[in-house]
Amino acid sequence: MADVATLRTPRFTLRPLQRGDCAALYPTLSDPEQCLYLTRPAFESEDELWGWLAAPDWPGRTWIAVDENGEVAGRFTAHTAHQEGVLEIGYIVCKHAQGRGVAKECSAAQIAHLFDLPVSEGGARKITAEVDTRNTASVRLLESLGFAREAHFREHEMTHVGMCDVYWYGLLKAE
Repeated sequence: MADVATLRTPRFTLRPLQRGDCAALYPTLSDPEQCLYLTRPAFESEDELWGWLAAPDWPGRTWIAVDENGEVAGRFTAHTAHQEGVLEIGYIVCKHAQGRGVAKECSAAQIAHLFDLPVSEGGARKITAEVDTRNTASVRLLESLGFAREAHFREHEMTHVGMCDVYWYGLLKAE
């Protein structure tokens, strides 16, 4: 997978993951309500969270959004979906930063970057996102970024809260 380039938006710097980011992400990722739409339950320790964030076998890229004060605002990811040139993105905004447009601003920068890179260098011709159908904030975000709902998979995924339906969204570079 390609290196994680540092990206800049008007309010945030998106940079590679660092060990110290775990402490900043833990209050959000240890909260069961904040983890409702993850495929796994809330984390019980920072060590467990770090093992997940920095898993050596995970084939994706992670950006950490940091505001002008150096405070971590969220995590943004991209990994190859089912073939080269098709990337799936993910995001979680720290609970203290929610409702401030962090996800939209940082995802837009991430998407622009992934479409600007050649596919041979880890870029995308298509970007996808899978979202629990109950996650209305994520649905609104994806649609505001121009993603089209391509599928509704019923009883598609077993998570820590039971079987859930998922929407599959896609955005083509040409769009």
